[in-house]
Amino acid sequence: MDLERELSRLDPAVPFRATGTHQHHTWARTFYSRPELYIQPRTSEELHKVITLARRCRRRVTVAGSAHSPSDLTCTSSWLVNLDHFQDLLEIRKDKNVVVMQAGIRLRDLGIKLKGHGLAMPNLGSIDHQSIAGAIGTATHGSSTRHGILSQSVLALKIMLANGRTVSCSAEQNVELFRAALVSLGALGIITEVTLEAVPAFNIEWTQSLHPLDEILSDWEQGLWTKKEFTRVWWMPYTKRCIRWRADKTDKPDDPPMTSWWTGTIGFHLYHFSLYCAQWVPSLLPRLERFVIDVQYGLKDETGSSAVQEGRTGLLMNCLYSQFVNEWAIPLRKGPEAITRLSSWLHGEEAASGIPFSSKGVYIHAPIEVRVSDTSTTVPRPYLDNTVPDGPTLYLNATLYRPYHCDPPCRARYYEAFEWLMKEMGGRPHWAKNFVHVTREDVYEMYPEMDDWIHVRNEVDPDGMFVGDWHRRLLIPQNGESPSLPLEEKMASTESANAGGVDWTGRMSGSEESFEMMHGVEAERSFMMPDSVDGQDDDEDDDDELTKHAVKEIIRDKS
Repeated sequence: MDLERELSRLDPAVPFRATGTHQHHTWARTFYSRPELYIQPRTSEELHKVITLARRCRRRVTVAGSAHSPSDLTCTSSWLVNLDHFQDLLEIRKDKNVVVMQAGIRLRDLGIKLKGHGLAMPNLGSIDHQSIAGAIGTATHGSSTRHGILSQSVLALKIMLANGRTVSCSAEQNVELFRAALVSLGALGIITEVTLEAVPAFNIEWTQSLHPLDEILSDWEQGLWTKKEFTRVWWMPYTKRCIRWRADKTDKPDDPPMTSWWTGTIGFHLYHFSLYCAQWVPSLLPRLERFVIDVQYGLKDETGSSAVQEGRTGLLMNCLYSQFVNEWAIPLRKGPEAITRLSSWLHGEEAASGIPFSSKGVYIHAPIEVRVSDTSTTVPRPYLDNTVPDGPTLYLNATLYRPYHCDPPCRARYYEAFEWLMKEMGGRPHWAKNFVHVTREDVYEMYPEMDDWIHVRNEVDPDGMFVGDWHRRLLIPQNGESPSLPLEEKMASTESANAGGVDWTGRMSGSEESFEMMHGVEAERSFMMPDSVDGQDDDEDDDDELTKHAVKEIIRDKS
């Protein structure tokens, strides 16, 4: 087989840690795929070997950490690489609060290690399951007008490209590559190191309280988003109430939030079962909003709650169950209009909403998450930053739970209406989420610098080693008579999975026959040990395809 032959030609002292029996799925189990090989390298030398073998065996390479994105972005039937062993802190520059780390480290582990040095990340999203590279690559954000997306704190990156070369980039070096890689969507190469500007470790004091929606909208321009450093709102659409959560940094000692049996395991499972019942009787969902307020947030009527926690934990929230997530970024100033129109639609006032779809029979889950950020002053700005370039950004997150991995019946029409409104508001979808009604043409209209990102991508990966069906569908234009790149993977089929969700199967665009043959045979093999046959890495003699694509100055490592 091709793989065995190519393994025999490379250094046997460098392991190739791969297995052919792995089933990949997203965190929410919305998509499943079965990679030909699942590979967990432990060193840069091993990763280089993976890239060399993929190039010679004509395989696409996908990288996935926690796979928290509920879309098919990380689905592959080719080679799937996981960097969970790339989790070390490589350098701490305490005088400047600068940290150099391997890119596979999960945010939760990073937070613990930074704490040991008296440091913390400046901001976090709702969860910390993701790897740092995955969080950066999909434009993950928190909720604060004083912070932008997480990549705002990134000072430099190292990326291993399709030719096996590791390249450094920053605001001063290979700037175009840096701007492309800050939101790379896995399509440029494999990020191996991240240099991050941290902050001194901090506690936050937070409060949350229940308010009428009208009060929240009235306070929109009066300090709702600016009185505290961190603010987010959970909107209960049927009762027209909101939970407002605010936090500031504090020197106070830890004072953990109060818990009860109702907000713990019993409430968790009871709410889960109630959501499942609503699959068959959707009209129950408006009544369940009270349950959400009581169980998930522990609030009673107009009472509030508060706590003092470490920033690395206090900024997080429990995502509860498997879910679809459709989140869009719109100008903050358009928030009241967007929320008012969506509220009208959900309450059957279609004419007032201006949304050209019927809401009859549509029942949705609570809450709708409302958050903010501001990356408008960040220089250089990522090419694919979905935030507003000239002011603060509002994120509206239309989450739908999948109780016991069952898809909710309202999803199709709700998301069609929601995305129509978001486009009307000049919005852009969060790259890692379940947006459905967006075309490649829409993306190019939303991103004036899309051609610049494509130019860099094509320079660093001309054969499409890191390109999949998701990228082609949304980002990469058809190229005349050659609509496929040599190593690009396309979706071959999808079907309903036995346990819910979708089984995704891909095929290589340039070598279907050899790919299918190898997928059928090598899936039973495991290459967990160093190569047993002596060989010489003869990249310089064998990689004739690379000589056809000279890598330009923007990707040369001058270090």
